[in-house]
Amino acid sequence: MPVDHLRYDLLTQDALRGLIRTVLTDAATKGLPGEHHFFITFDTRADGVQISPRLKASYPQEMTIVLQHQFWDLKVTEDDFEVGLAFNGIPERLHIPLKAVKAFHDPAVQFGLQFTVESEAGAAAEPPAPAVDRRKAKPVGKNDATAELSKPEAQELVKPEATKPEPKAEPKRDQAAAEKGKKDEPGGTSGEVVRLDRFRKK
Repeated sequence: MPVDHLRYDLLTQDALRGLIRTVLTDAATKGLPGEHHFFITFDTRADGVQISPRLKASYPQEMTIVLQHQFWDLKVTEDDFEVGLAFNGIPERLHIPLKAVKAFHDPAVQFGLQFTVESEAGAAAEPPAPAVDRRKAKPVGKNDATAELSKPEAQELVKPEATKPEPKAEPKRDQAAAEKGKKDEPGGTSGEVVRLDRFRKK
């Protein structure tokens, strides 16, 4: 297979990020037209992302923001954009490089784009999940996952393993079956004894 030395895939992504830059620039200067609004998912680990420690703790890998009714001071440059948003009533300022954007979606016209993002570790980020309005969704953190393991239901699932009978006490019927198997074997010792017993009874 021929090697793409020109990397058309990266050039295409850069061109499409330019599309996002143009759309955000128009929104910053003219506002959002009609019913248009944007879901933007970005990698919070990507180089150049600037968010508060509180948001970083809640979204350690990726985050989706919604630019619709409540956002302010949207500023767009050649390589990044900044925007003000409120999270649980607390205002925040986000600085997001365009190269950190993993997905862009305009539900008003069902238009969407997805990108591959290189994180700070250098590994390609996984494709993003469907865009979610983070104002309504509750993020699941590490503490929530730990709480799941400590539920009584989870403990009950382990109990049957602890009360399993040990294999040393074999049922008698298994021993009887083994004896019967020996009797049926031609020339077996147990078979000879049984024949002698029967002979004596006669």
